[in-house]
Amino acid sequence: MNPVRIGITMGDPAGVGPEIVAKAVSQGGIDKLGKIIIIGDRWVFDKVTNYKLQIPNSKFIDLRNISHKNFKFGKVKGEYGKAAIEYLKQAVNLIKTKKIDCLVTAPISKQAIKLAGYRYNGHTEFLARAFNRPEQDLVMMLFNRYLKISLVTRHLPLNKVGSSLSRKSIYKTIITTYRALGKYFAIKQPVICVAALNPHAGEGGLLGREEAKIILPAIKKAKRIVKKIIGPIPIDTAVSDASQGQFDAVIAMYHDQALIPLKILDFHSGVNITLGLNFVRTSPLHGTAFDIAGKNIASNSSLVSAIKTAVKCTLNLRKTKK
Repeated sequence: MNPVRIGITMGDPAGVGPEIVAKAVSQGGIDKLGKIIIIGDRWVFDKVTNYKLQIPNSKFIDLRNISHKNFKFGKVKGEYGKAAIEYLKQAVNLIKTKKIDCLVTAPISKQAIKLAGYRYNGHTEFLARAFNRPEQDLVMMLFNRYLKISLVTRHLPLNKVGSSLSRKSIYKTIITTYRALGKYFAIKQPVICVAALNPHAGEGGLLGREEAKIILPAIKKAKRIVKKIIGPIPIDTAVSDASQGQFDAVIAMYHDQALIPLKILDFHSGVNITLGLNFVRTSPLHGTAFDIAGKNIASNSSLVSAIKTAVKCTLNLRKTKK
């Protein structure tokens, strides 16, 4: 089997991306996972002086798109948002031309890319457009060693979550998650739990009707394909039972239903993976951390997990295609 070619984008140049990428690829054993191709600005990357890239099994694609004048870590600028998107565009080209097998993305700043004139809410939305996929066809799964949680909605204000839910979106999230558990994680006959939106799963309609009107019908439809599925149940019960191994994945209705328990249980092993693409894309479970960028104190543990996950899932995907 050919070695996995791992594409890594540097993320926002003023964030912790350059530092954690440099630390991760310099860590013992990472270069043994496959061929590493980093996409970014080499001048910025080398400002993380303790971690200059000196790994034989690697390549740096230097876009040279950052002005050296007045560059400073921790700043939100449209220039840096534009640079981060350019790294992603280069990575997409490498995927499409089959020069890399999987993609690992360091954090980008939504504010910076908005200042640059783009209208992406995040990597998932960018990748959907880049590969001409409807956004609802892609699912954000967040996981660590205890939990796997897929999101029905992603980056939305809390007061818009309820109106954004639909039977179709919940059904698609369930089915996409089910198929990915088999292809990426080699789990046969996955057991899936669907979380409720409201406290106490709506308490028979007293605390909300979304469970009866939207979530339960989606679950019933999904049962034609997913034989082992339960819900809707309160998110606290779903997380508790899943963390003890009763479920292979939880379907959450909104962002913080997933992020809060994941980060409490184990922040450092957390990974974000995009489901529904024909390749594996992962990222660390944190943002740009502008407050500590350039200080050489950022942890690379989540990015290391993302790289290892990308390789493992890519190898599993290859087996399913045989």
